[in-house]
Amino acid sequence: MANHLFDDTPIQWQTITGFEHLHYAILNIDKANTIIDVLFKFAARQQIVLHRHKALNHTFVIQGEHRLYRPDGTLKEARAVGGYTVSQPSDEPHREGGGEVDALVFFSIRGSEGVLYEILDDDLNIIATLSMQDFVNLHQNQADL
Repeated sequence: MANHLFDDTPIQWQTITGFEHLHYAILNIDKANTIIDVLFKFAARQQIVLHRHKALNHTFVIQGEHRLYRPDGTLKEARAVGGYTVSQPSDEPHREGGGEVDALVFFSIRGSEGVLYEILDDDLNIIATLSMQDFVNLHQNQADL
């Protein structure tokens, strides 16, 4: 069977300064129900910044292999195309990335108006956070383009 790639050319991909190997496109924000739907593109054979998920995340892999790495960079888990995962908030830090091709993953971030992600340095110190309001601001900036 041939490896078919999802045509993501119509998507207006965005980046966040300091977040290497990651692109995003916010699809919808439902503030009343605290749900953010976003596409993330993780670069092939790369790892993004160390972080923690502080809110419920539902994910669906659209393309490639969604890889999760331990803080030391070793592979923890690989999620194949079509994989659907529900991840509870966790204090366990990790990195994410793509496999042999860019991974496209739909995230539905749910149930929190506060901190959704903690961004960490290599010593596990919190260096930044992303909140519901940060995503609202990113969504507004995306709409203004």
